[in-house]
Amino acid sequence: MADEPLDEWAERRDAHRPAPGARRAVPFGDGSVRSGHADLGAPRGMLEWDGHRWAPSGVADDHAAAVEEIGPQDAAGRVPLPRFSAFPSVPEPWRPTEERWHP
Repeated sequence: MADEPLDEWAERRDAHRPAPGARRAVPFGDGSVRSGHADLGAPRGMLEWDGHRWAPSGVADDHAAAVEEIGPQDAAGRVPLPRFSAFPSVPEPWRPTEERWHP
């Protein structure tokens, strides 16, 4: 990776970044817990990705209002799946080449 050209590195970095306009919610609750499922009644700060950073874009009253604003978080729908033909074929079970007789 030390010898990777800058344009290839930038392309790889941009593939992992959110699309401009993507939104997320951050809880304003007390403590260091920043998970979305913690303290469902706490207000949420709404953030929007502007292409370079997460910029504040508003406030939601609670978790339900934040989900309504940004939509369901379906991470499984964004994961690319391999093509079925990319899997290796199933090997044939081993069978002896000649039949042996054992008394």
